[in-house]
Amino acid sequence: MTAKPATLSKRERQIMDLLYRLGRATAAEIRESLSGQPSDSTVRTQLRVLEDKGHVRHEELGLRFVYLPTVPRHSARKSALNHLVDTFFDGSHAKVVTTLLGSDAGRLSDADLDRIADLIAAARKGSR
Repeated sequence: MTAKPATLSKRERQIMDLLYRLGRATAAEIRESLSGQPSDSTVRTQLRVLEDKGHVRHEELGLRFVYLPTVPRHSARKSALNHLVDTFFDGSHAKVVTTLLGSDAGRLSDADLDRIADLIAAARKGSR
């Protein structure tokens, strides 16, 4: 099953962020790290949903389940970004860059701008 980050609720994204940061965790460890003090059963239910969606898997360690992400973080990041571009920018990468540079250009360092220019140059070479 292919996981789709766009299908995650806010709490599910928080759980995935924790799993990516920790690498692996039990439901109790996840519950302790979440805001709002969710119940054990709520966290276990959300982990089961994430497993059904293909985002996590579990291993049995004695009587406990240890949960791990099934998709590398960089793959999930790329998929989530593609969804964001499709949803909010009509699939246009140029609109994304325009928005970022238009509103946040003052926060970009010369090194950031050089890196962006290098990426654009590489993209031009790759499309020919």
